[in-house]
Order: sequence, then C-alpha cells, then structure tokens
Amino acid sequence: MAGDPGDVNPPAKPAYQRILLKLSGEALMGSDSFGINRETVDRIVSEVKEVSDLGVQVAIVIGGGNIFRGVSQGAVGMDRATADYMGMLATVINALALADAMNRGGLVARVQSALSIEPVVEPYIRGKAIRYLEEGKIVIFGAGTGNPFFTTDTAAALRALEIRAEAILMAKHGVEGVFDADPSEVPDAKFLPEITHRQAIERGLRVMDSTALSLCMDNDLPIYVFNLADERNIDRIVCGERVGTIVSSDGNVDRGRTAAGKVSG
Repeated sequence: MAGDPGDVNPPAKPAYQRILLKLSGEALMGSDSFGINRETVDRIVSEVKEVSDLGVQVAIVIGGGNIFRGVSQGAVGMDRATADYMGMLATVINALALADAMNRGGLVARVQSALSIEPVVEPYIRGKAIRYLEEGKIVIFGAGTGNPFFTTDTAAALRALEIRAEAILMAKHGVEGVFDADPSEVPDAKFLPEITHRQAIERGLRVMDSTALSLCMDNDLPIYVFNLADERNIDRIVCGERVGTIVSSDGNVDRGRTAAGKVSG
C-alpha cells in the first residue's frame, strides 16, 4: 500500500546541524593539472546539496593551490608575505567559482572574504555569516584568515570556531583518511580510524597544520578526514556513519557528536 511506513526507509537524521567543509584548491582540478574542472565542481555542489537538503547548515573554506600552482614557478624567491597574499586571492577565485556553481545548482551561496574586495565579494562578518547559515544558505569563506603566514587549514579551524560549527570535514583527494606514514611513499602504511589532536601534532601526521590542530584541540572540535572521491562520504559523515578518520580530543567519535542538536544563532 502506498504510503506504508514499511515501504521506504525514512531519511537519516543528521548527527550534526552545522558543519564546516574544508576543500583544497586541488579538489577542484579533477583530472586536470591545474585550474577548475567544471564537472568536478558540479559533483561537489551535488554532494553539498544532499546534506543541505537534510537541514544541515554548511560553511566552506577553500584553498587556492589549483590556481597558484600555475604561477608557483614565478613565485620562487618572492617575498613570503607577497606570495601568501597571491594565494589568498586564488582562494577568492575558487570561492566565486564554487558559489556560482551552487547558485546554478539549486542552492543559495554567499562568499565572504577576509580581504576587503567589496566590489567583488562582501567582507567577512561573523554575525552575517551565522545568519546566512540559519537561513539555509551556503557560506564560502575566501582569502584564508586575511593574514600571511597562516594556512587555509588555520582559517578553517578559526571560522569553524567562530560560527560554532560542530565538526570540520577535511576533504582529501584520493586518500581515505589519516595514515601513520605517507601511503604514496610507504606501501604498508597503517590506516588510523581514530586519533587524538595531540597525537596528530606529536607524530607530525598530515591532518592539518599544527596551528589549526592546536585550535581544534583547545576547543574540543572534532575533525573528519575523508576521501572526497567517494560521492557519498559527506552525507555519510553528517548522518553519523564511521567514515575516514576521526580526530578528536580523546579519539572517540561519539564524543564529537555530544553537541549535536545544540547549535543556535
């Protein structure tokens, strides 16, 4: 009988209400050597829309490696601060491209920049970003922290804490999670399903940079490290499945969900 509760599985209830997704610039390249691959961007938009449709509030911090890679040779020997500002501008380019794809794909996206580029994007304003999230909009943070010598990893940790996100989803390109060594160099590297922030820092594991990890550790903010190539992983994590590696204060995935349902403006 149509409408019988036994006919279909009810939609999964999200384990988190507000998340921050960290994307590298390279995630937008697809199989290209640099730049933005439209098919890849559209796939990412589709994945974000799935969790947004569940009522999950999604913020995004994106890197700029796919753009900066094309000019990196010219930056050799350049003043570090100047090179970092170039990288920040690259993240704004990516943020605009992603927002455009989201707006065309049925979502409403807003870009906020840590650098003042008001004719192009609005400046980062914490209260406005939170209001956008509460309205169901996707907020994309560009230009990192707005300061040289800080990575977009640190920007992700900082923005996640400022908007009171319940978890950071750290997307990796072609890697399932965290390993005890670089799997591209050590064939028998061991996959780590869970680890603490402190262990990741002390062992120098490639999760986030040490500044970002310290921020997350000090504020008990869990990080999911997962393979972006699997199109269902974002949805699975948001709905509470064990995917990739969980990095938390005590290495326990359940601890990372204790705040679920407590987000407020």
